[in-house]
Amino acid sequence: MADLGKVAEIAESESPLKLGLKGEFKGNRFELTGRAQLKHQLGGYWDEWYATFSNGWVGWLAEAQGRFYLTFFQPLPQGVSLPSYEGLQLGQFVNEIPSQTPLMVQEKGVATSVAADGEIPYQLTPNEEGRFADLAGKNNAFATIDYSMDPPWVFVGQQVTLEEIGLGDAKSAKREARRVSAVGMGCPNCGGPLDLVAPDKTERVACPNCNSLLDVNQGNLSYLHALNPSPAPDFVLPVGAEGTFMGDVRFKIIGAVARSVTFDGIKYFWHEYLLYNPMVGFRWLVHSDNHWNFVEPVNPAEVTSTTLYQKGSSVSYNGNSYKIFQDAPASVEYVKGEFYWRVEQGETVRAVDYVAAPLMLSQEMTENEVNWSLGTYMTNAEVEKAFGISDLPKPWGVAPNQPFTGSFYYTWGSVPLLLLLFIGVLMIPIAGITSTVMSEQITLPAMQNAQAAQTVFSQPFDIKGNRNVRITANANVSNAWADLDVDLINDQSQEVESVNVPIEYYSGTDSDGAWTEGSQSTDATLSSLPAGKYTLRVEGTWQNWQQPIAVGVKVEQNVNRGVNFCCAFIALAIVPFFGLIRKWSFEASRWKDSMFGSSGSSDSDSDSDSDWSSDD
Repeated sequence: MADLGKVAEIAESESPLKLGLKGEFKGNRFELTGRAQLKHQLGGYWDEWYATFSNGWVGWLAEAQGRFYLTFFQPLPQGVSLPSYEGLQLGQFVNEIPSQTPLMVQEKGVATSVAADGEIPYQLTPNEEGRFADLAGKNNAFATIDYSMDPPWVFVGQQVTLEEIGLGDAKSAKREARRVSAVGMGCPNCGGPLDLVAPDKTERVACPNCNSLLDVNQGNLSYLHALNPSPAPDFVLPVGAEGTFMGDVRFKIIGAVARSVTFDGIKYFWHEYLLYNPMVGFRWLVHSDNHWNFVEPVNPAEVTSTTLYQKGSSVSYNGNSYKIFQDAPASVEYVKGEFYWRVEQGETVRAVDYVAAPLMLSQEMTENEVNWSLGTYMTNAEVEKAFGISDLPKPWGVAPNQPFTGSFYYTWGSVPLLLLLFIGVLMIPIAGITSTVMSEQITLPAMQNAQAAQTVFSQPFDIKGNRNVRITANANVSNAWADLDVDLINDQSQEVESVNVPIEYYSGTDSDGAWTEGSQSTDATLSSLPAGKYTLRVEGTWQNWQQPIAVGVKVEQNVNRGVNFCCAFIALAIVPFFGLIRKWSFEASRWKDSMFGSSGSSDSDSDSDSDWSSDD
């Protein structure tokens, strides 16, 4: 392909790249020999650097919003044609493009050629417009379809870092060498001073002196209109504040926006702070109900989602499942500072939020673009440490992705319970199994009168020491009763232990159906007795005293009643039980503000933080 043009008048920027810079990709050396600058239809510029390789390859290194994409021309297979620009849908996979991973449409737009420098393989015509579509795939796969050609041309590659293409050293040195604190400008409306932190990337700036919204065109300012007064509370953090995030990356707040959702005629507000670092690009810090989230962009192709936006819907990303929390239009209410897109009061996007505390995955959709971002919950203490400040307002309520911090009570609180269960199981073979030492059927003869109790003695039997004793008696009574006094007599010492064993059983039917009450079998338990030979003396009275009654008597030892175990279990369960109650209450508070509710809470269309992500 021949070199066809050399055009100057490139808008200056803080790009770490320059003509003549040499790098390496997949073991092949390359040199940046040309540069084309283009403008997005919604504002903002990006650079495409022409890379010529030592092995004959040619490619394009695109630079946009602090991210880099290296792509190469990809001819289509014979007889394969691409969908038309009009027929291309956001989220659609374009399987006609040969690629190791499916490529999904992320954005459709119109690019305007601005300028060029060096040698590029085509004649760039300033102000010429061309339609394009950007596609993303897993593992940072990336592609662009250039619809200015007929048939369209396809460029396939991947998102890269400068370190991955051998330009890491140049990046650090160049960024620091070119970095400027600000570009001074005057407001065209009031003449007040403006300091732009990212002049090469800024599209809109709000004048802090006269509250005007200004358009930025390659450093030239033009007055658009006065901003309406903000209906939202004041911003907590000032534009210009600097904080450390992502370990040790220093960001500056260059813009702040108040946004809202409306439910039942009531607006609910939150604030988003635009963070900027010339080495890594843009991030967001979101403030809602005094809760905080640090937000980063996400590759849409890495998100597994459906088109269903209903209760129970979920998406997957990076091995986590996120449950839908909100689906609502989010509107811009007020702006301060500078922004990399042409922000307007009243602009609205559809925002869908999914939660998996402490993370929130957010999708923003417009007619021509879909973006995903990941918010990570931050405590007040973490935000205060990042900015070196104190006394941030205390949060209220439960944030959509706020993590529950009381799990200690039902996790570690369950350890004593598990230990108790282990000891209980271990004690079974140590204490022995329940054994029957006597089982006998005795008959009490008919009574002389209703008060004349009858007495019968059992056969002698042996009892072992240091083991409890359970005496069980059963009688075939029906709609009647029997009252038995049972004496356990030590044949050697003649010491007596007495228990009362009442038996009664009734049954019948009524308007509600059949019913029963009582039991034909009852037992009583004694603590351990001295070892020796014993005899049971059974003395009884019963309802049908005119007739003899047969009574079955059984004596057992080493009976595991579990009373001590149950008492210990209940005592030890108090802490984890209340921990689970706190967890349930916490989750109920979280989901009561969701459009979709959750189990344990009702569906409600109430306030929520509908958008925690950024506009691209």
